[in-house]
Amino acid sequence: MIAKANHKYSQLVFFSALFILCLLSAVWFEEYYLITIPFAALFVYAGWQYINVVFFLLLCSLPFSAEIRFSSTLGTDFPDELLMLFTAGLFFCYWLYSPKALPGKISYHPLIVLLAITFTWSIVTVLFSTHQLVSVKFLLAKCWYLGAFVLAPLIVFREKKTIKTAILILSIAMLLVVLVTLVRHYKYDFTFAGINESLKPFFRNHVNYSAMLVCMIPIFFGFLKLENTKRIKYAVVTAIVILLIALFLSYARGAWLALITGFVAYWLIKKRMIMAGYIASVVIVIATLFWIKADDRYLQYAHDYRTTIFHEDFREHLQATYEFKDVSTAERFYRWIAGIRMIKDNPLTGFGPNTFYNNYKPYAVPAFKTWVSNNPDHSTIHNYFLLIAIEQGIPGLVFFLLLIGAMLYYAQHLYYRAKDIFYKTIAITTGVILVMILTVNFLSDLIETDKVGSLFFLCLSMLVITDSNTRGNALNSATDIQGIS
Repeated sequence: MIAKANHKYSQLVFFSALFILCLLSAVWFEEYYLITIPFAALFVYAGWQYINVVFFLLLCSLPFSAEIRFSSTLGTDFPDELLMLFTAGLFFCYWLYSPKALPGKISYHPLIVLLAITFTWSIVTVLFSTHQLVSVKFLLAKCWYLGAFVLAPLIVFREKKTIKTAILILSIAMLLVVLVTLVRHYKYDFTFAGINESLKPFFRNHVNYSAMLVCMIPIFFGFLKLENTKRIKYAVVTAIVILLIALFLSYARGAWLALITGFVAYWLIKKRMIMAGYIASVVIVIATLFWIKADDRYLQYAHDYRTTIFHEDFREHLQATYEFKDVSTAERFYRWIAGIRMIKDNPLTGFGPNTFYNNYKPYAVPAFKTWVSNNPDHSTIHNYFLLIAIEQGIPGLVFFLLLIGAMLYYAQHLYYRAKDIFYKTIAITTGVILVMILTVNFLSDLIETDKVGSLFFLCLSMLVITDSNTRGNALNSATDIQGIS
């Protein structure tokens, strides 16, 4: 007891002395940011003591974080990106301090190996980038994404209790944002034109919002399957109804399609056909690309610049979509065609990560130009698979497709191998969410964003943990990390 009291007294003296020193330095040098140092040190110390709490705080912040732009080329998502950096650094230091926190077998898991190969190829493409500084920034951000959503979960998710807590925190946080959005959207009479304004400051637009929202629906269905209490089941059903209503009112065609493909993925996993479905999808897409490229057939689908506009009425918006008169659809064609033409020039290493905007305009075909083609937002190609092929070459796309295929394989394999209903539910839910993420990324490029990219990497770490925990190895008997005293 005396030793413990002396330890706490020493801590109090240290942080008090640090605060006084930084306060005097701030006043003397008139550099008032120095006063933040003791608070940062206290935050790091508290995080080290309660390392799980830091990860839970990051998950809670994901739906609430807002994008902050400092300039046209520099921005961040606050506070989750700062928490990602802190979490990645904290857990990396913890891993160095206690290597046994991450069992050696996990480090050599096929999914981790494929992820490492994919990341290594990204490093190679940075060396050949047309804009190396931009690519290096991308690579650094990727490091703390992987640290926060792969390394940290592999250390934290040792028991069912911590997995449940993490999933519950994330899903409730998103549900709260959905409720706030619905209340705000009510002021706009739930119109298509008012949805983006209702989302501020949490989401940039309805595409990002709906992409994260649709991924929450399988999670609540998972809760419904695992819960036995009627009162909790009623609450979960109510939450599912709210999420479905919110998804409909998001007016996001990609997310609606993702909901459908999610149900298809569930059926395919149940029938042990998910890999056949995945391979068939890849073959169909490749065949379609070759067909539409042959004899410049794509030129037949060029739109009329004068009639391609943005529609505030959603019915007109849907009609314009299938008539190729919707500006967002037309602009996608404009960028996709430019992107496919770019691949021919750098098929091996690509143009470099995060450099699409800097390079695509000379490759664009004027026949597909729209009134938003000047692209003041510096947005990218709106197809993550094409984006990888353009920026990281064909090998980068192949590595990514192999990683996805392996993740889908493990989702199905673990669903049938696991005897525990909890891990069976985790496996199939993860597979469904993964297919949803792939669907929205066929029409967008959201893997590198905080809202959807975090879910993608969490899916990977969840599959690795489920595989490890259902093998009956040391993780099953390991105790939860509450901190280092």
